[in-house]
Amino acid sequence: MKLYYRKTGKGPALVILHGLYGSSDNWMTIARYLSDMFTVYLPDLRNHGQSPHADEHTYESMSNDLDEMISETGIGRFILAGHSMGGKVAMKYALNWPDRIYSLVILDISPFGTRDHDNVYYRQHSSILETLLSVNLAGLKTRSEAENLLAIKIPSERIRSFIMKNLARSNHNQFSWKLNVNALYENLDNIMEGIISDDAHHEQVTGFPVLFVKGEDSDYIKEDEMPVIKKIFPSADLKILSNAGHWLHAERPDAVIRIFQDQLTG
Repeated sequence: MKLYYRKTGKGPALVILHGLYGSSDNWMTIARYLSDMFTVYLPDLRNHGQSPHADEHTYESMSNDLDEMISETGIGRFILAGHSMGGKVAMKYALNWPDRIYSLVILDISPFGTRDHDNVYYRQHSSILETLLSVNLAGLKTRSEAENLLAIKIPSERIRSFIMKNLARSNHNQFSWKLNVNALYENLDNIMEGIISDDAHHEQVTGFPVLFVKGEDSDYIKEDEMPVIKKIFPSADLKILSNAGHWLHAERPDAVIRIFQDQLTG
């Protein structure tokens, strides 16, 4: 699949992958700050942003999409980073094509997952997607009307505002979701699954530094998971950002920028 991507800056290549419900646009502010050190590539993953929609939404398919983009751009070895769902895509890519990675940065997600429908995050995403599916887009007249409908089932203003960035209006004043909501809902099990399991044998991936960045107030990465993670990525380190939750790039952008800068300066 040919992904849409944004490109800015000059220098070594840095590819940043957004999370679920996100897009390349979410990272443009940080990319501009990094543009004097890196050539920053910001793809829209499939079923998000301006990239094509498809029924399949797995980490294997998203990793293959990324490889197609990397091959077409011919950027050579590069720093790969990803947040949340994008972090799992980044890990999957690193497992499949380790020789192309200069450095790997994983932002607030572990390689493990769950298909437990009672899991708090599974229920949250299921509720969000069901809410989006329930909105009668044809009947909408204003964006505020859409946000009022979302507020009934999505009480978090931060999450609602994030979701609302995906609401587009055509020249004919018709609303649509940039997200392929149906595909994301049908593939929620795939989205929630892990890249590795803690009870299976995996070959070690070496040859580049690996940094996991955890928001202090987030539990997407558990510190006791690091010994298992190190079985796959022996060079993996963990950095905890204070005063940050899962959306650490929005809450602590300066700290995230420094983390990327450190990938070059060591």
